[in-house]
Formats: sequence, structure tokens, C-alpha cells
Amino acid sequence: MYMIEDIKAIFDRDPAAANIIEVFLYQGLWAIWIHRAAHLLYQLRIPVIPRLISQIMRLLTLIEIHPGAVIGRRLFIDHGCGVVIGETSVIGHDVTIFQGVTLGGTGKEKGKRHPTIGNKVVIGAEAIILGNITIGDGVMIGAGSVVIKSVPAGATVVGNPARVRPAA
Repeated sequence: MYMIEDIKAIFDRDPAAANIIEVFLYQGLWAIWIHRAAHLLYQLRIPVIPRLISQIMRLLTLIEIHPGAVIGRRLFIDHGCGVVIGETSVIGHDVTIFQGVTLGGTGKEKGKRHPTIGNKVVIGAEAIILGNITIGDGVMIGAGSVVIKSVPAGATVVGNPARVRPAA
């Protein structure tokens, strides 16, 4: 079921998705599918193998998703090269992530140290989201933004450091 939803999400969100054969070539799709297998093994506390799987997938797709990250349904990673998703990241449903995005820690925390991303969030290319912060539902994060503070639902943030953009 997840696999069909993932394919449909690509067709719904990418106007360049011309046919099913091309969609099967999307590196983001493979990274998500393999992550789900590695995450299951991680939850079962199987040592080393989940991390090995994630590193092999990183070599093949240039997308690094730690097996501990929790990913919701219908995540779409478009042009995924350089995407990094840290161990304690939580990503909601219907999220779109573009190339070069980092969901990382600041290096100062223990425990939950990566962002929590709400539902229907769009994260622009090369955006960096750091720390144990929450990005609310429906947020749009502009390309190249550096987000180090929580963002309320429905907001648009841009810049370095990211600031909430007033509604038009």
C-alpha cells in the first residue's frame, strides 16, 4: 500500500513524471523504500545491518536517511541528491523535500536532536533545518533557508536565518 501511495505522490507533485517507468528511476523513491526496510530492522534492534543498508543506499542514491528516522506516508524527495535526514528526525505525511536539504542536529543535544516536520510541508532546495525544533503543518520553507527555531503551522519562512514571511 505504501509503495502505491509513494508512486501516486510523485505523479501528483511532479509535472515531469511522464510514465511509470521514469518514476521507478527516481532515486528518492528507492531511498524511501529501502529506508522503510532499514527502519523496520532498526526498530527490531538488529545491530549494524540497518546502518549498513542506509550507507549502501546513500552510495547508490546520494540520499542519506538514518534508519532511526521516522517517515510518514507519501514523502516525495525530488532531485534528492545531497539530502540528509538525521536519526531522530520525524517527518509527517505528504511532505515534499527538494535536493540538498539537511534535517540535522546542532551537535549539542543528546536524545531527540533533529527536527520534527509536520504534514504537507514543502522544503525548498538546499534548506537546512537544525535541532530539536518543530515545523508546523502546511509550512513552506524557501530554498537556501537556515531554520533553527520552530515554525508555526501555515507559515512561509525564508532566509538565513529563516524568518516568517508576512502573508501577501
